[in-house]
Amino acid sequence: MRISALILGLIGGIGGFIAAIVVLSGGGIGSVFGAEGAETLIGQGWAAILISLIGIIGGALALSKPTVAGILLLISGIGGFIAIGLFYLFGGPLLIIGGIFALVARRSVSI
Repeated sequence: MRISALILGLIGGIGGFIAAIVVLSGGGIGSVFGAEGAETLIGQGWAAILISLIGIIGGALALSKPTVAGILLLISGIGGFIAIGLFYLFGGPLLIIGGIFALVARRSVSI
């Protein structure tokens, strides 16, 4: 389960990072053309980049500290949906499932 949490955390974090770049680019293009609310998109994109980096860190910690990794992955998965909504549709579920796997792996005993 820990390896699954590691893989899901890394893939979900990278997917969320790509989605954040897309939102950030959309906000930048909107800002160039003077669209209303473009600054909000830019702020949400930066927040999603930070949240995705937290997800990648959580995935990297899945083998050594599964409890911390699970909490970070869950925070990153839910926070990404709050920040950029449906753009986080690929990365968010992977991070949430990885977080659940990491928390369940904490309780399992390895033989």
